[in-house]
Formats: sequence, structure tokens, C-alpha cells
Amino acid sequence: MTADDGWKLLEAYRREIDDLDVQILRLLNARTAIVEKIGQVKEEMSMPVYEPRREDQVFRNVLASNSGPLPPEAVKRLFERIIDEMRTLQHMRKLQRQAASGSGDLVD
Repeated sequence: MTADDGWKLLEAYRREIDDLDVQILRLLNARTAIVEKIGQVKEEMSMPVYEPRREDQVFRNVLASNSGPLPPEAVKRLFERIIDEMRTLQHMRKLQRQAASGSGDLVD
């Protein structure tokens, strides 16, 4: 392979990555919209934001669906991060709703 061929190939792969990143972002935003709805239901039911059993279910689901090449440990770390961000968002939205309603109760 010539250097020119290599650069062209890298460019093509990077375009593919850029397209995939946009798809991943779209999916993460769709997931976030559902998480916000879940947060509202939890709040109405006086449920905590953090549900370790549900998180374990998510991990089992994605790990069982993983056919690689991403190793299971990496999948779990990625979803831990996603879940952490979603939990943070639920907390923020809860505080925003409480502030908007005039409720000063910040207890989870």
C-alpha cells in the first residue's frame, strides 16, 4: 500500500466513524428522552432515582447481546458511564421540577 492509498483509506474509515458517532448520539438522545419519562414516573411514585437491580438488568442485557469485538469489561464500563450520566440527568430534572413547583424538598 502506498502512503497515498493509506491516507485515502484512513479518510474513508474516519468518515464511517463520524457517521456512526452521529448514529450513536441519536440513539443516546432517544434513550435520554425515555429516561426523562422514567424519572417523572419515579418522582410521582416517590421512587429513588438509583435502582441497582435495574442497572444490573441493563448490564446483563447488553452483555448477553454483545458479540464483540468489544470485550465484556469495556461494554460494562461504557454502560456504567451511560447509566451514570442518565442518573445525573434524572437528579437534575427532579431538582428543576421541584424548583419550578416551589418545593424546596431536595430529599431523594
